[in-house]
Amino acid sequence: MRYFVLLLALLLGSCTDTPPNVQPQKNFELTRYLGTWYEIARLDHRFERGMEQITATYSLQEDGGVKVLNRGYKTQEKAWSQAQGRAYFVEDNRTGFLKVSFFGPFYGSYIVMESDYESYTMISGPNYKYLWILSRQPTLPAKTLQKLITKAKKAGFDTDKLIYPKPQKG
Repeated sequence: MRYFVLLLALLLGSCTDTPPNVQPQKNFELTRYLGTWYEIARLDHRFERGMEQITATYSLQEDGGVKVLNRGYKTQEKAWSQAQGRAYFVEDNRTGFLKVSFFGPFYGSYIVMESDYESYTMISGPNYKYLWILSRQPTLPAKTLQKLITKAKKAGFDTDKLIYPKPQKG
């Protein structure tokens, strides 16, 4: 678990940039976004490599920030791993652009590109190496997934490199 958190911090660093052609969602509603999301697809990273059944759970902190709890099953170790972090808005609280930290003062971009709050969300990091598609359920309808992949590709992400981890049972 410690390795998972450290790698996440090192890879994201203190970067709160946005990739070219990526716009944070406007009129963002944090209260509707809170709760548990299941990972459907992502670009590969060391800090999630070999993990499946991944969830991200967001809840409000007393200071107005967001508590982030990422959890996944490490297939090689046959063990669950989790990382807890915190996120804060970079701009105003109606723009889906946050900075997230899992380790000390190091923050990375967390950009909500699109979310309907009810079924899907698509998130970018500070560059084209980081992309996640999440769902409120362990699976996402193929039509919705394809719509998000098309949007990501148009924004400049290499969607041919997306991986689809084994989902968690709902």
